Amino acid sequence: MNTTENSKNVLMVCTDNISRSPIAEAVLRDVISKEGLQEEWQVDSAAIEGWHLGEKPDPRALSVLGHHKIKYNDCARRLDIDDFEKFDYILGMDPSNMASLRLLKPHYSNSKLLLLSDFLFGFKTNNRCIEDPYYEIGEDSFEKIYDQCQFACSNFLKQARHNQIII
Repeated sequence: MNTTENSKNVLMVCTDNISRSPIAEAVLRDVISKEGLQEEWQVDSAAIEGWHLGEKPDPRALSVLGHHKIKYNDCARRLDIDDFEKFDYILGMDPSNMASLRLLKPHYSNSKLLLLSDFLFGFKTNNRCIEDPYYEIGEDSFEKIYDQCQFACSNFLKQARHNQIII
């Protein structure tokens, strides 16, 4: 991860870093790029678990990103205790991820732990959870995650840039 002294760092986290968090990472990078903020914001992703460490994301996730002309070349990695010092914002994909993040976060960390779906303003309640699509068949659930991430990442960036995130 390339960081500058004044950049803000965001980490997207899901269970295994092969579906939701890589999509969220790629989408937020794309949103940042379109805003011309690459020097100010850095994004990465990681896993709570370690079943697919070093592997590329699920082919369906890569396919959906490709349909939207977003390239992704990173591999799955596991969340590290140092991430709580490196990242200003750590966004989990679901309540289970958030529970794990809260347990793992050292008391001295200043990272803000956030649920990405909290930035899905205006979505119906049943569409506000970024559910794990891994066991689903086909790409439809991955496309849904892309749409959710597009909306949530745009809202997150807007609020974070204006210091409007309150924890």
